[in-house]
Formats: sequence, structure tokens, C-alpha cells
Amino acid sequence: MTLVGALNSGLRHALDDDPTVVLIGEDIGRLGGVFRVTDGLQRDFGADRVMDAPLAEAGMMGVAVGLAYRGFRPVVEIQFDGFVYPAIDQLVTQVARIHYRTAGAVRMPITVRIPYGGGIGAVEHHSESPEAYFTHTPGLRVVTCANPQDAHTMIRQAIACDDPVVFLEPKRRYWVKGEVDEALAL
Repeated sequence: MTLVGALNSGLRHALDDDPTVVLIGEDIGRLGGVFRVTDGLQRDFGADRVMDAPLAEAGMMGVAVGLAYRGFRPVVEIQFDGFVYPAIDQLVTQVARIHYRTAGAVRMPITVRIPYGGGIGAVEHHSESPEAYFTHTPGLRVVTCANPQDAHTMIRQAIACDDPVVFLEPKRRYWVKGEVDEALAL
């Protein structure tokens, strides 16, 4: 299975396992995402659970905060790494801190998927590595996957986590193939 296929499978399992999981992103529904990670998910789970969003990263993050407050587990896809900057304010000042700001009363189980890194011949804002911004932010978990098994297992773990997780997906490795044991879950 490719890393893309493993991510798709992991997202599918998360949607199957928990009705509070919702996906939000630009072109993730009908198109299946720029890299086709969400291909077929809107067809199988509906537009209420796999939502196409306008080109408004700050808006998507704001919607995710509201959904998390209401008991959902939103998974936000930032289309390209360089597009995350409009959402950083909410991610760093609200999402990462609200659990501690409320003395543990509020959780933000938000997963933010970000394809990152170079090596695919993409233009400006499509080949950045913003991970340092997130790793220096208390309250955020930051992870990346190395192979398809990692991708499948880790995306499910990230979504199940009660803390906010920035899930960095190495674009250059999207088409790397490897064995995936889908039974290895949480």
C-alpha cells in the first residue's frame, strides 16, 4: 500500500469507528484532496462528515475549534504546508492552550494534517517545512510518519488523542509502498 493509501485507510477506520470524527479541508470531498488522501471518503460517509471548505485556513481552524467544543473530533487538512500560516494564530493561541487555560476543563481533540517538505518540484508556498513553529508550541503534539504502516497507525492514534495533534505528511514519500497491517490499531 502507498503512504497515501495507508492514510486513506486510517481515516476510513477512524470515520467508521467514531461518529464524532469529521474531516474539513479544501477539495477533500468530491476531489479527494490534491494528493487523493481522502479519495472516496465523502462518497462513503457523506458531506456532513467529509466537508469541502472554502479557501480560508483560519476559517477552517475556527470551525474545528467550535466542533471540538461541541464534542466532535475534527481533522483539518491544510492543502499545502505554506498555506498553514493564516491558521497559525488560532492553532497556537487557542487550540494549543485552551486545555491549560481552562485548568483541564476543555479538551481540543483536533488533528491538523499538513503535507510538508520539498522534493516534488512544487512552487512557492507548496514546499515548506513549518514544523519548527509547531514543535516550539507548548500544548501541541507534532508527529510525522516515515512509511505506510506508520501513516495508518499514527493517523488513527492522532485522531483518538484528546490533545491537538499536528500531523505532518512528507509529500515526497506519498507514493512509497510498504506492508500495512490494518489490524494494528490503537
